[in-house]
Amino acid sequence: LAIQDEEYGGKIGGEGTTVQIDETFIGGKARNMHKHIRAKRITRTGGADKAMAFGILERGGQVRTMVLPDRQSKTIHPVIKKHVNAGSALFTDAMLGYRGLDDDYFHLVIDHAVAYVDGKIHTNGLENFWSLLKRSLSGTYVSVEPFHLFRYLDEQSFRFNYRAKKDRPMDDSMRFQKVMGMLTGKRLTFEELTGKARQAIF
Repeated sequence: LAIQDEEYGGKIGGEGTTVQIDETFIGGKARNMHKHIRAKRITRTGGADKAMAFGILERGGQVRTMVLPDRQSKTIHPVIKKHVNAGSALFTDAMLGYRGLDDDYFHLVIDHAVAYVDGKIHTNGLENFWSLLKRSLSGTYVSVEPFHLFRYLDEQSFRFNYRAKKDRPMDDSMRFQKVMGMLTGKRLTFEELTGKARQAIF
């Protein structure tokens, strides 16, 4: 709760800025599961049976992440409009859910079936972010319950948004002090911790 920082609230992007949008799926790898566990958990192909993490990244700026229930445009479009200023240049892949954003944004698409980079058009910034996230989930936390995933996204987003920049020195001790300073008035109950009291995640 502490790292849900109001300082990084509000919209990102705007005219003259580039915003990358991408999604990834979080879940156990089938090859690492026992046969009877795999049969129970992996019922379909692709991202089915996994949690979907959705990310919005302003190039050179901040990131926003959340867990979404699906990739449909009726789910994704309101989230984009909530977090990204109109007039931004949006870079996405060719997923059908991103269609129809041209009225509010300068929308450019990179089709990953053809290439991953076309000049300045790519989503590599978010791809790198997802790589760091998955490395921390598998290497540090090992096992993550889906109803807690949004907390891990918040943590990784906080680390990214408070990364060191040329005009802002930042290390782990400074990030720790920042978190401690944001604890006042925030409380995590046992029901919330165990997922018994589900919170809105987007």
